[in-house]
Amino acid sequence: MTDVAEEMTRRGWRVIVYTSARGYDDSSQRYPSRERRNGVDVRRLPLSSFGKRSIAIRLLAQSLFMLQATVLGLLTRGLGLVLVSTSPPFAGMGGSLVSFFRRAPLVWWVMDLNPDQMIAAGKVGARSIPARVFEWINRCTMRQASEIVVLDRFMKDRVLAKLSVPAKVRVLPPWPHQDRPGVPPLEPNVFRITHGLEDAFVVMYSGNHAIQHPLDTLLAAAAELESDPRLRFVFIGGGAGKDAVDARLAAGASNIVSLPYEPLEKVSDSLAAADVHVVSMGNDMVGIVHPCKIYGAMAVGRPILFFGPERSHVEELLRLGSCGVSLRHGDVSGAVTAIRELRALSNVSLVELGRNAAKVVAQAFSRAASLNAFCTFLENAERGGVGH
Repeated sequence: MTDVAEEMTRRGWRVIVYTSARGYDDSSQRYPSRERRNGVDVRRLPLSSFGKRSIAIRLLAQSLFMLQATVLGLLTRGLGLVLVSTSPPFAGMGGSLVSFFRRAPLVWWVMDLNPDQMIAAGKVGARSIPARVFEWINRCTMRQASEIVVLDRFMKDRVLAKLSVPAKVRVLPPWPHQDRPGVPPLEPNVFRITHGLEDAFVVMYSGNHAIQHPLDTLLAAAAELESDPRLRFVFIGGGAGKDAVDARLAAGASNIVSLPYEPLEKVSDSLAAADVHVVSMGNDMVGIVHPCKIYGAMAVGRPILFFGPERSHVEELLRLGSCGVSLRHGDVSGAVTAIRELRALSNVSLVELGRNAAKVVAQAFSRAASLNAFCTFLENAERGGVGH
């Protein structure tokens, strides 16, 4: 979203972003109520984040945020286009109201799907009142939207199962934070030095530790590999699943490193500090979530260790690039074997796997080309002439 906002500004658009005045992962973090960042007018709203102590607290904050953002959207002068994502999950309803009353095209950027996530996680029943309300919101959003962007073909199928509007739906995958001109060497960088990883073989999970991305098998494999003094399992980010990582650390695990999110400008360097990157997707999450972390990991030229279902977009990327290992959840022995085999590879072999990964991103998912395509798509949507 940041990339798109800044690129649209560079193209001469006036871009206003409504977001929270407090941190999402840490609500004690406060940000300026208004700021201009690289030409983008960022307006931060109060009463929008109270932490993640419970689902009820999060829903309250999200509801208050959407109420504020919707009112301000209705009052925004010179409105030409409304772009909303799926965070908070019912952002589409706010965007639909603004689009309807202001007669401005709406683009719904689907990054994940609810109530599908909650149903798959066992939080609500498929026929429950919350699920029905969410599905009603989804259908209202789809009817009002001029265009709907999804991230992969599996997500497209799920969206169209909610309402058959194939002419509106377009698959536009996400992109890495940066395009790398070449594959960074497998040698100590500033991140590795800072965290004492100079001589380690680093298996890294970087991103949202959500229940949609189970890490149980990886953690079990890490426990079995604790006797290898050079292996380090580095977990960067936050989310509900981070508790399991920190619990292993608190129990005395010597081969686990747990770190908070890296600043955006440092993400590429931290990603390049890994020897192998982990991507995980729950078995029931295909078409519901899209682990975008894989693009950044591939862009820095690192092999992928994937935990998840065989039929998924991640599996398709690995087959396309021959750049990693795919495992099923629960296969701890397979994970141990795969990590040992990757650990035993020479630098030349690891670099070759990394080059395969980077080549796929450069050819099909480069930041420059993907961002240009997405912003051109938005401009056409504003003119009412998007071509499929």
